[in-house]
Amino acid sequence: MLDQTNTVGQLPHSTAARNWIKVLAKYRAPSLQRSVFELSITMVPFLGLWAAAWWAMSVSYVLTLLIALVNAAFLLRLFAIQHDCGHGSFFESRGLSDWVGRGLGVLTLTPYDVWRRTHSIHHSSSGNLSRRGIGDIHTMTVAEYNKSSAYQRFVYRLYRNPLVLFGLGPAYLFLLQQRLPLGLTEHARYWVSAMATNAVLFAILGLIYAFGGVAPILLIFLPTTLLAATAGMWLFYVQHQFEDAHWETDENWEMHEAALHGSSHYVLPPVLQWLSANIGIHHVHHLYSRIPFYRLTEVLKDHAELAECNRMTIKESFTSVRLHLWDEDSKQLMSFSDAKAT
Repeated sequence: MLDQTNTVGQLPHSTAARNWIKVLAKYRAPSLQRSVFELSITMVPFLGLWAAAWWAMSVSYVLTLLIALVNAAFLLRLFAIQHDCGHGSFFESRGLSDWVGRGLGVLTLTPYDVWRRTHSIHHSSSGNLSRRGIGDIHTMTVAEYNKSSAYQRFVYRLYRNPLVLFGLGPAYLFLLQQRLPLGLTEHARYWVSAMATNAVLFAILGLIYAFGGVAPILLIFLPTTLLAATAGMWLFYVQHQFEDAHWETDENWEMHEAALHGSSHYVLPPVLQWLSANIGIHHVHHLYSRIPFYRLTEVLKDHAELAECNRMTIKESFTSVRLHLWDEDSKQLMSFSDAKAT
């Protein structure tokens, strides 16, 4: 169980959560110099490691693969920067944020405008049992699972299996699903986003093939992409899938309460925190998404109560993998076996 110490006061959770908005507003302003610096110290190593991995093919394919796997960390960080661009928190200029985000979307295999829309839906409906289905990890309630057919239960159990959720799932999502604007196909804008991203991506892959054949695609592009995708899926999972998470039906759901109490504070070692661009400070991010990632640590430094809220260690995060169903009575996420015993 997470440590959910919260010393905001004795106000109801929803009131306390709303009160944080004014407090956090002062952290929203990005620094152009800092943003350019953060982008540079992520992009330059990413491109450098790509070049090093390509060079290493003449020495050892094993060395190439190892460099590619290390580079997955920088690709993950580029996705986190793209994430900030989508929230308009990386640059003061919305246009600059969007175009940087679109460029990064080619590297992360993520059509930026499509993702920005689905991620906005995620933020506006996170923890709402009545609005599941877009930008989230599918989560059934105990009652829904009990009413499901044997086939539906099998499919859900398969979906929640770690090998699928963190293995096949990320590969399918980034390599296949994101090639189309699924869920937004009625809007031309999102088709343009997906097809333009695909066109540039395939052009780059075509150039890689023309100069290096299939080897750099198999030994550099795919390992880097798939490991970064798996790490990203893991982070997204532990940010919202924990025992004392927050879910309510539409009539009882309140956005700020869901943001603060339905998102974890994933406590990582400094290196991992840097590589993930502070995305583990997810409860603060959901409560005020316009704060640049590099200012989230300021928030925790200035407000100890937020630093202690919803803390999850790496060891605790591994236990969350066995949690699959939301129990509306106990207000907890639980395992299949625990749900069966209730």
